[in-house]
Amino acid sequence: MKFTIERSILLKTLSHVQSIVEKRNTIPVLSNVKIEALPDGISFKATDMDTESTEIVDAKIQEQGATTAPAHMLYDIVRKLSDGSEVELTFPDDKGQLTISSGKSKFSLSCIGVEDFPVISGDALPINFSMSVAELKGVIDRTKFAVSTEETRYYLNGVYMHAKTTGAASVLRVVATDGHRLACVETPLPQGAESLNGVIIPRKTIAEIRKLLDDTSAETVAISMSDNKVRFTLDNITLTSKLIDGTYPDYERVIPTDNDKSLEMSVKDLAVAVDRVSVVAERTRAIKMITGTNHVIITTSSPELGSAQEEMEAVYNGEALEIGYNFRYLLDILAEIVGDTVKISFADASSPSVIHDTSDSSAVFVLMPMRV
Repeated sequence: MKFTIERSILLKTLSHVQSIVEKRNTIPVLSNVKIEALPDGISFKATDMDTESTEIVDAKIQEQGATTAPAHMLYDIVRKLSDGSEVELTFPDDKGQLTISSGKSKFSLSCIGVEDFPVISGDALPINFSMSVAELKGVIDRTKFAVSTEETRYYLNGVYMHAKTTGAASVLRVVATDGHRLACVETPLPQGAESLNGVIIPRKTIAEIRKLLDDTSAETVAISMSDNKVRFTLDNITLTSKLIDGTYPDYERVIPTDNDKSLEMSVKDLAVAVDRVSVVAERTRAIKMITGTNHVIITTSSPELGSAQEEMEAVYNGEALEIGYNFRYLLDILAEIVGDTVKISFADASSPSVIHDTSDSSAVFVLMPMRV
């Protein structure tokens, strides 16, 4: 195998695939990226046995072949080469290693044979549909913050996606919850997704595809699914992942439908007020919201640090209410409100609050209160 490639192209590709590779591995080959010179380009593949990323790029190919090399080390080497340079990769060299040459720089890396490299893709994926890059970005951004990191409830460690018919409309619904907050977002159902009964896409896969969406010039993403795998294809990149094997809880039961008290205010003003008082609430993360007819007070206190209070204009219907929240959870939700005004609905101080973007009915957020 021998080829020459632009440093910028190689660096961008390695940055994509090396993020799949775990820093520590008990199986040595999983620390490596598979590099294969094909007739139509150079294939770079990495996997952690649950997720697999493949990217094919153009290069000047002198000789076809394949090997695997340490992913993070190769990435670090290329990252430190000169901008605008060309990089030549040769395998095997006279010592049976992979040689990386650029200008006066030369590196040799020990390799592992491609026969030991695992492959998780290749299964038939019967559900196929497409989404625009902007659309997929939107549903990921408005839900991923609520994905659980608690490993004991593994079925919450991902984003739940399923087709849903509400009245005459068919939508693709994307949900995430960690038990303290919930995000539920809808988008028009793509053609081909009608039979999507429900899959849980792992947190790592969601993070990886989100990074790729920021780094692509493509306008659409092809998505394929089966009962246990999902594949995202955009440009020259294919990301394949196992799905979480579990039953997602009945999230609709925790979205209140009878909260009769509502508070409306500027989302920007609320976020700024919460952020300011959070300086004092950094240890406990607890803030208190006190409602009034034409205002709301955000307050917090700490025996060690002191207290803080912010008052802002608001429209409220209902009797006065004092309710506590984790300020970080509230700020995460407010960051996903695209309109100017946010609406928070309450039943009482101990029941879940429902948060809506008044300019966008496609998303609903639920936040559990805290005792303050």
